[in-house]
Amino acid sequence: MDAAPLAVFVLSAFAVFYTFAGYAVHIFCLARLSEALKRRRAGLVAAEPLSEPLPEVTVVLVAFNEAGRIQQRVGNLLESEYPEDRLRVLVVSDGSTDETVARVPADRRVAVLARPERSGKASCLNAALAAVTTELVVFADARQQFDRGAIHALAVKFADPAVGAISCALEIASSGSNTGAGVDLYWRLEKWIRASESRLDSAIGCTGAIYAIRRKLFQPIPADTLLDDVVIPMQILLAGRRVLFEKSAVAWDPQSLEPEAEQRRKRRTLAGNFQMLFRYPEWLLPWKNRCWWQLIAHKYLRLAAPLFLLTAFLSNAAIVRSAVFGALFACQCALYATAVCTRFLPRSKLVAIPSGFVFLNLMTLRAFWFYLTSKELNRWEVARTDGKRNEVDANPVPK
Repeated sequence: MDAAPLAVFVLSAFAVFYTFAGYAVHIFCLARLSEALKRRRAGLVAAEPLSEPLPEVTVVLVAFNEAGRIQQRVGNLLESEYPEDRLRVLVVSDGSTDETVARVPADRRVAVLARPERSGKASCLNAALAAVTTELVVFADARQQFDRGAIHALAVKFADPAVGAISCALEIASSGSNTGAGVDLYWRLEKWIRASESRLDSAIGCTGAIYAIRRKLFQPIPADTLLDDVVIPMQILLAGRRVLFEKSAVAWDPQSLEPEAEQRRKRRTLAGNFQMLFRYPEWLLPWKNRCWWQLIAHKYLRLAAPLFLLTAFLSNAAIVRSAVFGALFACQCALYATAVCTRFLPRSKLVAIPSGFVFLNLMTLRAFWFYLTSKELNRWEVARTDGKRNEVDANPVPK
């Protein structure tokens, strides 16, 4: 057996395994070990709960042409179980051309920042944070609904001065297809990884639909930023604070992860990871970023996964004469065949896992091409439950 293809296959297979399963187990074990050491050395002491009054909070909601649901969304925020005199909502209309601004509920706790021209979500966030004066800021999107106790669950965690940002749990409607069910499983794994990272030190990124920061730690972000919910928390992490994951703070998303709705969002998210990789190379340096390995393993190895899969397949084909490696090659072929034929197969986890896995890696390839070639890279989309989309120029200046 040729040693070179064997070595390539072993390394590629290990890289794929570590990227999609090994890192999750690795970070979970490190988190458990870290917690055990803390208990042994000094006892695990939880942060003291915040004493009344709770800190003032502003919920920032960026919207474009959301006339159909802005009233209900703001109403949901105002119904939060949080002291009325401590809660504010700032709706930022990004050049809406419908009645979004007119339909924002009239309430003394609600303010509207109506921007006359479309400038994109990142610019809207910069403008909003320049206007906010409260200690804490919670970011929200128009589609989701907050649990009534979500804002309170976030605020009390900031009793620890080391905490700079908190990501929350987004619950997504169940999918009816094999591919969508596979992406559902991926999202559950993603939340498990963030929880483990948080217990060890800090989660890598937040969930844009619901996360909170200390306002004083915010740094303006470039207008063409695609992943504000990763860049903003990373800036806070690099400032020496922790980014936590709080599963008790929940938002509900009515839109399931069906491939038709998910592929554009996933392409954009992954393109944002490529943007982040090339824009902030210093984040990979251990002396700049104490969580450098988590960033690589959690975010950037996934960008290289299609290459790992290709080299694993080709190198396995070169050593297929061996019974063991022949069986492994057959398994790879079965995985890809299942993904191709998923629409014709009954729904089950045995089908959902390979289907979702192949879908996500195909989206990575599309995202890389999109990042390199698209003139609409700075275009952000607001997905709707009715299958339509609102599209906004995130930055009218060509890339």
